[in-house]
Amino acid sequence: MRSVHLPSSLDALWPLLDDPQARVMAGGTDLLVGLRAGLPAGPICCLERIPALRGVSVSGRIVRIGAAATLTELLESEDIAAGLPLLRASVRRLGSPLVRNQATLGGNVCTASPAGDTLPALYALGATLELASRSSTRAVPVEDFITGPGRTVLRPGEILAAVCVPLPESGAIQHFEKIGRRRALAISVASLAACLELDGGRIRRISLALGSVAPTVLRCREAEAWLTGRELTADNLTQAAELVRAAVRPVSDVRATADYRRQASANLLLRLEAHRP
Repeated sequence: MRSVHLPSSLDALWPLLDDPQARVMAGGTDLLVGLRAGLPAGPICCLERIPALRGVSVSGRIVRIGAAATLTELLESEDIAAGLPLLRASVRRLGSPLVRNQATLGGNVCTASPAGDTLPALYALGATLELASRSSTRAVPVEDFITGPGRTVLRPGEILAAVCVPLPESGAIQHFEKIGRRRALAISVASLAACLELDGGRIRRISLALGSVAPTVLRCREAEAWLTGRELTADNLTQAAELVRAAVRPVSDVRATADYRRQASANLLLRLEAHRP
């Protein structure tokens, strides 16, 4: 029988992680599915009772979200609603209320799926991840954390402790859209997170992150560079959409073909015209 531990502090957690077979779990909505499918694992170390890994707080221009904060907590947070509507929109499209009550932001990040709904938002917002171990803490940009499907730079004995998100400038446009095979409870076929600032009618700064169209979430810097300094018009977005189409690296699977995902990614960018002043 597999042992399950419920540490109430980080000090109690670290000795448990000395076992190389130990696995950490917060909500368990992904890990438990894997275990039922035969994923090898030793002792399970649950994180939800550790206060240092919970909660949402704001310090200056940084929103710090504990890795074990549930997705429902994010939806109910006034700080998230006011400052990070992009992240809130991505959470609202993830799973069902029952799943969101259990699932955590840290779990969605560490699962490292290219279809993870919160990841494009975190990429577009320039989030930094706080990784902690018994002996040290380090900060890693979310773009550098995930190295491939299901793969991260977490070291043995290290956990994701918090997600730190800089607040966009007041008035920034924050947009999230996801395409699935149905309107709800669907894994993403393609998704787009965008954060942009306008100066008059021109784009002063823009970040674009696409999900489910490459081995990891993709920042389309070619389209970002082309749009910067230009007006937010249908013609300019159409030109940038061709850069998106060329940049993505989708695969065909049971949800969609690669060609469909390539076209869908370009079409998602065109939706930004709705935010034209």
